[in-house]
Amino acid sequence: MLELRGVTKKFDDNTVLDNINLEVETGSIVSILGPSGCGKTTLLNVILGLTELTSGQIIYDGEDLTHVPMKKRGFNIVFQDFALFPNLNAYENIVYGLRNNPTASTPEEVRDLIDLLDLKKHLKKRIDELSGGQKQRVAIARTLVMKPRLLLLDEPLSALDGMIKESIKERIKTVARQFNLTTIIVTHDPEEALSLSDKVLILNGGHVSQYADPRTIVHAPSNTFIRDFILRQLQIKRDNIFRLFDGSAPQGSTLMASA
Repeated sequence: MLELRGVTKKFDDNTVLDNINLEVETGSIVSILGPSGCGKTTLLNVILGLTELTSGQIIYDGEDLTHVPMKKRGFNIVFQDFALFPNLNAYENIVYGLRNNPTASTPEEVRDLIDLLDLKKHLKKRIDELSGGQKQRVAIARTLVMKPRLLLLDEPLSALDGMIKESIKERIKTVARQFNLTTIIVTHDPEEALSLSDKVLILNGGHVSQYADPRTIVHAPSNTFIRDFILRQLQIKRDNIFRLFDGSAPQGSTLMASA
């Protein structure tokens, strides 16, 4: 379990995160959602260890990681722009981290992961020959071969659209379930958060506005900000969201864009 206790981050006199308390169950998918400037990326960086806390604690499986360097936390991140090496092909990108830690995954485990993410036919391609969805899957595979204790995803669907986006959603869910991998996703899109996650953390001005399962957020928003934010951002998509959580769509079904 990941626990955040009184997490606060200030940059000079600007409080970006204010007393964040959070528990994330092992193996669950949690999205961090909110408008631009609410502290989403800062919270992700604090968990990763890229940004130091002003005050508070980060606990993982009972271990205090607050002052543990990023490289020793055992967490890993897939960045929004994939950050793949253009001079290496897809396979070389996937196994790149094994150069310094060859025992992290066996060859069989690497092959199984490639099959899981349906990348076998793309392994010899240059990065510029891959589609956006293929690049995203390569980036996820490169992270997973290192067997992170916690997977962080920064806007993983923002560069994708249509069926590619839906496919990556399902891949993320499959990976989290199969590896019992705690997964935290930053997104600005309520539809993505509500359709992908077990729980959603909604931030507003560095504060937690609500932390609950998607059904509760849709049917029982804790304040007017959440209600207005969700409805305004979803626009024509909101009908699909409500159908999913009012029982008129099958449980666990994937939302499709209505446009």
